[in-house]
Amino acid sequence: MFVGKLGDVLALMQLQRALAEFGTGSILAALLFGLTLVLAVDYARMLYLHFKMPPGPLPWPIVGNTYSLPDNKPWIYFEELAKKYNVPMITFWIGRNPTVWICDAWAASELLDKRAGIYASRPRMVVFGELGTGQSNLVTMYYGDRWRLHRKLTHMGVGLQQVRGYRGFQNDESKIIAYDLLRSPDEYVKHFERYATSVVSIIGFGRRVANFMDPIITEVIAVMHRAADLNVPGKKFPMLLETFPFLAKFPNQIAPWKHGLGTRSRGRHFFYALAKEAADNPEQEQCYSRKIFDEAPKYNLTKEEISSLAGNLFGAGSDTSSSTLITFVLACCAFPEVLPKAWEELDRVVGPHRSPTFEDEPSLPYVKAFMKEVLRWRSVAIIGGQPHAPIQDDYYKNWLIPKNTWVQGNVWAIHHHDREFPEPDRFIPERYLKDSEWYRPFPGERGYMTFGWGRRVCSGQGLAEQGTFITVARLLWGFRFQKGLDENGNEIPLDIFDYTNGLNMRPNEFKCRITPRSDEIRATIEREGVQALQDLARYSGETKYRMSRFYQQDTLED
Repeated sequence: MFVGKLGDVLALMQLQRALAEFGTGSILAALLFGLTLVLAVDYARMLYLHFKMPPGPLPWPIVGNTYSLPDNKPWIYFEELAKKYNVPMITFWIGRNPTVWICDAWAASELLDKRAGIYASRPRMVVFGELGTGQSNLVTMYYGDRWRLHRKLTHMGVGLQQVRGYRGFQNDESKIIAYDLLRSPDEYVKHFERYATSVVSIIGFGRRVANFMDPIITEVIAVMHRAADLNVPGKKFPMLLETFPFLAKFPNQIAPWKHGLGTRSRGRHFFYALAKEAADNPEQEQCYSRKIFDEAPKYNLTKEEISSLAGNLFGAGSDTSSSTLITFVLACCAFPEVLPKAWEELDRVVGPHRSPTFEDEPSLPYVKAFMKEVLRWRSVAIIGGQPHAPIQDDYYKNWLIPKNTWVQGNVWAIHHHDREFPEPDRFIPERYLKDSEWYRPFPGERGYMTFGWGRRVCSGQGLAEQGTFITVARLLWGFRFQKGLDENGNEIPLDIFDYTNGLNMRPNEFKCRITPRSDEIRATIEREGVQALQDLARYSGETKYRMSRFYQQDTLED
């Protein structure tokens, strides 16, 4: 042993003498040469892929194309690039990693739907993967057995076989929106947020949310807006961590660029507490949380997995659904010419003495087309959610899409392509009526790609479409929507492009006038609203937990 250690010491001394003879300047020169060689080889790889992958701007070493990203709404920039190169998809380099942006409906359908088995995984994501929910959440999880389990458990809550059973309370909550708009129409945004949050709260936790000032709305939606704002490709932190992922290794205490990401508690533990509270309460209505806890021992679900399964209901249902309804109001105010046809159909089919029901849907083709145009015109998940990643090298039109590449669907570009949607910024429900001059072929039966693609399509799509239809139908039946007035009684112009910059976008605040269409309809809204409150009383309840408290602690509560 002694001889071995002596040999190590002698070898170290010989190395030191060699370095001394070589000289400090020579060492630095060698290091610089080595670094240059590494960068050259890496850039050669980037250039090779640049010429093999879909067209796009030439990347620079290390930074790629990140420097050229606009500060706001990059999806419009990617749409412009696709038009510039006259291609259905472009390659844009975020640092040393290429991202494929699909800007064409048929290409998106071919890759993400028809080749769903290849494009079902996620790439490496620093901000919302490694520093976020990682492999404990269906949204950021790599494709595999655990993902399939989470998908199955999610379908227990919001799968297509489940959502028809939610029509009763979803319909009642929609009636309460109309009732609330009679009393305080200026608070329409808060009424929509209460409605959307209450529906998913009944599903997830067996209790409704009765007041729009409830912290479960104000705190949760504020956090979701913050997450949506952060999750936009850009040249600022924290998304710049995708360009320089080594910066994510620094502790939060000395890394302000991480924006507080990477902690283990926070909001995720809030949803675990809500779920456990509901599951443990014998008087609580049967709910999704109880189903999760029943299944947890069988699949060895961790607390973080339970938290993610419960929390995803809010992520997929509250902010997105309320944002869609705000867009609906904006469209009604900005394009008043589309309303009379909806009113005629509703008056003929429904009349003033009751509001629309789900059973009326087959008899309301224009209203159904109206709803679809809302989902198309200004889709909430404007870049189709989190990126897809192929599990193997793939080719499209002889372009290479390497394994694990970020592949993102540009929903904005897809829904604003002149080929499928002439004059795309006009709100025209007739696009979805096959006998109309505005109708154009589109891949898939729905005619829009609002909820994503393939095996990563939004799990709550059926629930969202069901709720959006009945609410749009009821509000069209019940109200007139007009632009707001200034202090001189003049209409305030609307900017149909004035939207937030987050991953889930919604209109910025605007004034409008919402008034009942007739005294008979007003009376019906009041009568049905009172009855709906009585019918929903079974879901009354309150949680003792507040998300803000969980943002101040670092441990899970048992």
